[in-house]
Amino acid sequence: MAKKITERTKDYSQWYLDIVREAQLASHSPVRGCMVIKPNGFALWENMQRQLDDMFKETGHQNAYFPLFIPKSFLSKEAQHVEGFAKECAVVTHSRLINSEDGVIVDPESKLEEELIVRPTSETIIWDTYRDWVQSYRDLPILLNQWANVVRWEMRTRLFLRTMEFLWQEGHTAHATEQEARDETVRMLEVYRSFAEDYMAMPVHTGLKSESERFAGAVETYCIEAMMQDGKALQAGTSHFLGQNFAKAFDVRFQDKDGKEKYVWATSWGVSTRLIGGLIMTHSDDNGLVLPPRLAPTQVVIVPIWRNDEEQSRVLEYGNAIYNELKDAGIRVKFDDRDQYKPGWKFSQHEVEGTPLRIAVGPRDVTNNKVELARRDTLSKEIVDREGLDRYIPELLETVQSDLYRAAQKRTANQTRSADTYEEFKNLLDREGGFIYAHWDGTVETEEKIKNETRATIRTLPLKPEKNPGKCMVTGKESPYPVLFARSY
Repeated sequence: MAKKITERTKDYSQWYLDIVREAQLASHSPVRGCMVIKPNGFALWENMQRQLDDMFKETGHQNAYFPLFIPKSFLSKEAQHVEGFAKECAVVTHSRLINSEDGVIVDPESKLEEELIVRPTSETIIWDTYRDWVQSYRDLPILLNQWANVVRWEMRTRLFLRTMEFLWQEGHTAHATEQEARDETVRMLEVYRSFAEDYMAMPVHTGLKSESERFAGAVETYCIEAMMQDGKALQAGTSHFLGQNFAKAFDVRFQDKDGKEKYVWATSWGVSTRLIGGLIMTHSDDNGLVLPPRLAPTQVVIVPIWRNDEEQSRVLEYGNAIYNELKDAGIRVKFDDRDQYKPGWKFSQHEVEGTPLRIAVGPRDVTNNKVELARRDTLSKEIVDREGLDRYIPELLETVQSDLYRAAQKRTANQTRSADTYEEFKNLLDREGGFIYAHWDGTVETEEKIKNETRATIRTLPLKPEKNPGKCMVTGKESPYPVLFARSY
C-alpha cells in the first residue's frame, strides 16, 4: 500500500490526520464535528476500555447506565455546572417529524413541555437518582461507573482529540465523609496514572488544576497531563472532588450513625477516546502508527512468503503451526495468509497500522527452522530460531513496551524546563514548547494575562507542594512554589 503520511517536521497537524486515516482508525462523518470509529480504532478503544474496566472493578466500582437525555431544569440546579456547559449543550425541543412538500419537517405540535439536554456529562441526572437511593449511612458509599457517549457542541474539532460526540467513561461516587471522597478522588487519579504509564507507555504529570481550569461544579480537579511530540500538552484524564455541591443542589442527604442528617460528599472522574489521540502523538513516527503491545489489538502478525504451489503448502503449514503456538501462549496474533496481496504490501499495511511485531516466513525459513522477526518501534529485523518462539515473543513484547515508555519518558524530560523571567518563558515557548516550570502569584488576572499573551495555561499545580519560594515571573510578587505551564490541545 502506498503511504501518504506527511512528515512530522513539515506539518505535525497533517501528520496526525494522515496517521488516523492511513492506520484506518477513524474518518469524518456526515455530521459536522463527529467521527466514524473504524474497526482498527474501535479495537484499540475496546482494549483500553477492557483494561480500565478491570482496574475500576478491582477498586470496588460497578458499572451502571443512566439516560442520554437530561431535563433542562436539572442543569439549572448547580450554578457553576450550568455556566460551564451552557454553551456546549445540544437541546431537544420537539419529539416528532411530519411530511411536507419540501420533505420532512419538525411537527410544531410536538414541542416538548420541558426541553431535554443531550448528555454533556451526567452529574445532574445521576445525583437526582441518588436522592432516591440514599437515606442512611448504610447506603454509602456508592461506587458507580458508566461507559457512555456524550455530546459537547464544539466549534473546532479534530478526530479523537476534540469531537462533538465522543465515547468515554464517567465515574460518580457518593460518600459519607469528606475524607472518603477526597481519598476516592486521589485513588482514581492514581488509576489513570497507572493506566497511562503502564499500558499506554505514556508518561504523565499528575497534579491539581487552577481554579479557572477546574471542572464546572467541582471543588478541586485533579488531572494527568502528557507531553506530545510537538511540544504541546494533552490533558488525558481528570478526577474531581465535588464536595457537597451536587448533594445540596439535588437534596441528597443521609442519616449518619448518630442519627444526624447530613449531605453526601461526591466525586466524578473520566477519560475518553481522546486517549487514542494521545497514544498516536506519543509514539507514532513518519511511517505510521506505533502501538504499545499491551494495548495493540494485534500484537504479532505472521506474513507467509511463497513463489509456487509447493512452497505455498510448506510455508502455510509452517506459519499455521507458529500461529497456533503463539495463540495458545495468550498472544494476540494474526496469520495474514491473504493471497490477493503481495508480501510487500502486507508489510507496509501492518507497519502503518502499528502492529508491534512482524514475523515473516518463507521457504528458506522452513528449511532452516528459522523466522525473520521485525520490531515496529525500531524498524529492526533479526533472524531467530523457530523453537522457543512462544517464550521469546512474550519477552520481546514486554521489551518493546518498556522501550516505548523509556523513549517517551526521555523525550518528556527533555521537553520539561524552568523559566525565571517572563521573557525567558516566552522565548522557551516559541522556540521549543514543552512543559515549563515557573513561579506564579496565584491570581486569576496574572493567569489570564499569560494565557492571552502566550496561549500557555497552567497544566498542573503540585499535589504535595514543597516550599520553593520565588517571584512571579510576571508581577514579581511572592510565590511559594513553581507551577507547570504549557500550550495544550
